[in-house]
Amino acid sequence: MYLLLSIPKNAMFFAGFFIGIFWFYWISFSFIYYDLPYVIPFIIIGFALFYGVVFYVLAFWENIYYRVGAIFGLSYLSFFGFNWLQVELLFIHSYFGIEKIDLLIIIASLALVTRYKYLGLLPLILALNINFAPEPKKTENPLKIYMPQLNLSQNLKWKKDHQEEIIEKNLRHIDSAIAQGYDVIVLPETAFPLLLNTNEYLWDTLQEKAQEIDIITGALYKEKKQYFNSSYHFSSHKVVVANKVVLVPFGEEIPLPKILKDFINNTFYNGAQDYAKATEPTDFDVQGIKFRNAICYETTTHKIFEDLGDVRYMVSISNNAWFTPSVEPTLQKLLMQYYARLYNITIYASANGSPNLVIDE
Repeated sequence: MYLLLSIPKNAMFFAGFFIGIFWFYWISFSFIYYDLPYVIPFIIIGFALFYGVVFYVLAFWENIYYRVGAIFGLSYLSFFGFNWLQVELLFIHSYFGIEKIDLLIIIASLALVTRYKYLGLLPLILALNINFAPEPKKTENPLKIYMPQLNLSQNLKWKKDHQEEIIEKNLRHIDSAIAQGYDVIVLPETAFPLLLNTNEYLWDTLQEKAQEIDIITGALYKEKKQYFNSSYHFSSHKVVVANKVVLVPFGEEIPLPKILKDFINNTFYNGAQDYAKATEPTDFDVQGIKFRNAICYETTTHKIFEDLGDVRYMVSISNNAWFTPSVEPTLQKLLMQYYARLYNITIYASANGSPNLVIDE
């Protein structure tokens, strides 16, 4: 952080260039599954150049106060709705707070070091996150939650000849959870790689098993001519479908004017249309306990945490097989820890392709 405030303007370009590579190189891996592996180096270099320019602008004027404001302002920016470059993540596993005011104090203090040497570090005391009073104990979740670890390759996930095998494995996981006396089982994003609400046999089977255990699973949902990435909650008395609210930019929706959107969808995604989305988050009532539903990218946005009310638990489902092996699951974990601490919520994260997590910050 000190170097970002003190290195020359041209060096800032290269700082952004390499941050762009090492922070976001994994995004390009998804193009393997669209049979476009040749675009991977162009995507990586594209992110490098983009953030190189962004960081160059952060130091455009040789003024320390401008640079303080610019770096702090970077924490508010999301480009095309993508906000994973959160400066505050650097302090998740530190003694410093992660609120915006803490970040501003840290940046300003390091700027003072350039003029007042070590005396400039004194304001850092104000950003320390040390609580000498015992914290009130969180209410323990009384439900026994089972999250089987799935590691299904993205190469196989959507192949028709593997669909029956995938369904049978998921049903065996549910039967195992019932046999072990769990209250609820959580399966990852698109654990059932199909339109679940149009598959009558599977729908009836899950409803039958839901008489013995609550089932939360990811699958696609179709309504009229629209397709949603969704979570399904099967309980003993009803089924609740939670459609995704925040779509992945350039993955599930193209955040560009229609003419460019159509060009990209036709060129790279075989003419597929953007997913549809819900207007607000959904809460599942699991045996009297509320869980905010989140699907993958949503868990790392402020939008999904709006209007929590008395909700203190979140169930998050992801499919990280698009990007593994890479740094993506680690970055996702840091972001979930950030939001869990910021909103004082416990996250039960069920993922395919990376370790399941219970985040209680």
